[in-house]
Amino acid sequence: MAKSILLAILKASMILIFTGWIALWLLKPTDLWTRKWKGAEESARTTVFGYYGLDFAVYTFPLIAVAIIGLVYLDLKGGEPSSRQAKISPGAFSNPLVVSSFIGVLSAIEILAVFLFIVFLAWTFYCHISNDFKKLMPIKELKLEIWQLKYLRVATRFGLLAEACLALLLLPILRGLAVFRLFGIQFEASVRYHIWIGTAMLTFATLHGASTLLIWGVSHHIQDEIWKWQKTGRIYLAGEIGLVTGLVIWITALPQIRRKNFEIFYYTHHLYVVFLLFFLFHAGDRHFYMVFPGIFLFGLDKILRILQSKPETCILSARIFPSKAMELILPKDTSLKYNPTSVIFIKVPSVSKLQWHSFSITSSSSVDDNTMSVMVKCDGSWTSSLYDLVQAELDSKAETTKCIPIAIEGPYGPDSMNFLRYDSVVLVAGGIGITPFLSILQEIASAQSSSRYRLPTRMQLIFVVKKSHDIFLLNSISSVLQNQSTERWHLKVKVYVTQEKVQDGLTLREVLTDSSQVQTVHFSTECSNYATYGLESSLCIAALAGFASIVFLVLLICFNHIFVPSQKKTSNLSKDKTPSWVADLLLISSFIMALICSAVVAIILRWRRLKSESPLVPQKKGKAMDIETSSALEEHEIHFRGRPDFQDLFAEFPNEMAGSEIGVMVCGPEAMKESVALICKQNSQGVQKKKPHFRFHSLNFAL
Repeated sequence: MAKSILLAILKASMILIFTGWIALWLLKPTDLWTRKWKGAEESARTTVFGYYGLDFAVYTFPLIAVAIIGLVYLDLKGGEPSSRQAKISPGAFSNPLVVSSFIGVLSAIEILAVFLFIVFLAWTFYCHISNDFKKLMPIKELKLEIWQLKYLRVATRFGLLAEACLALLLLPILRGLAVFRLFGIQFEASVRYHIWIGTAMLTFATLHGASTLLIWGVSHHIQDEIWKWQKTGRIYLAGEIGLVTGLVIWITALPQIRRKNFEIFYYTHHLYVVFLLFFLFHAGDRHFYMVFPGIFLFGLDKILRILQSKPETCILSARIFPSKAMELILPKDTSLKYNPTSVIFIKVPSVSKLQWHSFSITSSSSVDDNTMSVMVKCDGSWTSSLYDLVQAELDSKAETTKCIPIAIEGPYGPDSMNFLRYDSVVLVAGGIGITPFLSILQEIASAQSSSRYRLPTRMQLIFVVKKSHDIFLLNSISSVLQNQSTERWHLKVKVYVTQEKVQDGLTLREVLTDSSQVQTVHFSTECSNYATYGLESSLCIAALAGFASIVFLVLLICFNHIFVPSQKKTSNLSKDKTPSWVADLLLISSFIMALICSAVVAIILRWRRLKSESPLVPQKKGKAMDIETSSALEEHEIHFRGRPDFQDLFAEFPNEMAGSEIGVMVCGPEAMKESVALICKQNSQGVQKKKPHFRFHSLNFAL
C-alpha cells in the first residue's frame, strides 16, 4: 500500500513539474512573461544566486528533475509483480491510424503529439511576430526599408522555432537516462522522433540563416555583417558555422548515405559537439538555458555509457550459419537480468576502435545465467569484417584460437513484458528481424512452470526469408519448437521462402536437425577476466544526475561571481567591456567540470561493483546443441515461392487464436510493417463487439 502511494506521489510530481516546464515555453513569447522575467532577473542579479542560477533553476532543472524522479519511479515500478503489469490493457491510441510508405506507420497518440507541437510552434511564432511588428524600430547600421525590416524580424523568429526543436532533439536518443521510457518507448523506437525533430530544426535554422543573408544582400551589407564576431549580442559568424555544421550532419544522415556509407554518417554525426558549441556562442547563455536540459542529460548519459562499457570482455564462442549470419555467445554476470527484445551496443576494437553497432539479444536471462547471445548478419563493411574475423579462426588449423576483445554497452530494454498482456500473440518476422522474437519465445518457454506470469495461451510465428538456409536462424529455439504443445500454451510456425522453388517433402524438422550446416568455434578468454555487468541501477543513475546538477549550479555561480564583474561594483561602461562569450565559456567550463566530478564518482562505484562480482566463466568446449527428432516439429509449415498473404492469414487468426485482443508484433522490412499495420488498422475500425482486435507493435532490429 505504501509503495502504491509513493508511486502515485512520484507520478503526480512528474506531471506537475513537466506541465510547469511546458507552461514556461507557452508564456515565454508573451509580453507578460517578458516584463515579469526581466524584473526577476534584475532582482536575482545582485544576489549570490545570480540571473544565471535563476535561469538554470527555472528553465533547465525542471526537465532534469523529471528524469531523476522518473528513474526512481521506474525502479520502484520494476519491482511490481509481472502479473499486475500484464493486466493493463493497451490503449487503442497505440494502434496504427496512418499507414504510408512516405512517413511510415503513425499511431493516434503520435499524430496528437505532432499536432500539439505544431500548434505550439505556430503560437510562439505568432506571439513574437505580432509583438515585433507593433514595436518595429529601424536598425541604424543597416538602414533597411520597412518590408526588409519586417522580413528580418521574421527571419529572426525562425531561429526561435529552431531553438524549440533543439530543446527536444536529444531527448529521444537518451539511453540510461531515457525520459521516453516513462511512456513505454524504447531507444530504438524513439530514434525516428530524433530524425523528425532534427529535420524540423535544420529547416527552421536554414530559413533563419538564408533569410538573414538575403536581407543583408539586398541592403548591400553582407560583406560587413557575415564575418562579424560581436563582443555582445548575437555572434553572426558563430551562427553561420553552426548552421553549416548542422547541414553536414543532416545530409550525411540521409538514408541514401547512411545505409551505403555508415562510417561517413557515424563520424560526421559527432560534429554535434561543434554545432552545440557555436549555437551557444550565437544565441547566448540565456537562450542556451532553454535547450540545456537535453544537452545536460545527454552529456551525463554519454559519460555513464562510456564508463559502463569498461572494462572490455571477450567473445566466448560463435555459431556460423550458412546464410552468412552468426550467433555470438558473450559472457554476462549471473546478476544481470533483462527483458526480451532488449538490445546491446557492441564495439570490436580489432574491427574498429570507434564504431558501435546495436543488436537485439536473442537469449533469455531466465534461461542463460552466465551467457547472452546476439545474431549478426553480414550487411555492411563492419559486420562483414567481423564475420571474416570469426571465419578465419574457424578455418585456422591452429590448436588454440585467439581471444577477441569486445566492449558491450547495455542492455537497454522495456521495463515490462508487453506481450504478456494478451491471450494470443502473432509474431511476424522478416529475415534477421527474427532476432527479438527468439528471446520472447525462450522467455515464454522457460516460464511455463511458473505461476508468476500471465502467459499467452496461443502464439503464431510467421517467418519470411529469401532462401531456405535462412531458416537456420531458428536454430537457437529448436528445443522450444519441439516442446511447444503443452497444457498452457501452443506455438505454430509458418515459414515462407520467397526466392526458391518448391522442395518436395522438406520440413522444418529436416532443416533444423541438419547440424552439418552449423559450425561452432570457441575462442580463448585470456585477454579478459570480466563478464558483462550491465547498467548501474536506476537509483544510482538518478543520484548521479542529481549530484551533477548541484555541482554544475555551484560551479556556475562561483565562476560568474569571480570572473564577471558585479553590477554593484562596476559602472555600466566597464560592465559592457565584458564580452558576452565570457559567460558562455563559464557555462561550458561548469558543465565539463560537473561531468568530470560525476565521472569520478561513477568510476568509484563501478570498480567497487566489479570487485564484488564473480569473474568471467569460460564456456566449456565441445558443447554442442543436440536436436532430437520430435513429432512436434511436423506441425509447423514451410511455403515456397511466394510471400504470405497477410489478409488471408489474419482472417484465419480469430478461429486459431484465443482472446478478444490479439497482440501483433512485427520486425522486418518497412514494407512488411506497413502491410501488417494496414490490416491491424482496418480491423480496429470494426464495430463488432465479438470480433477480436489486433494490437499492432513495431520492433526494430537495426538503427
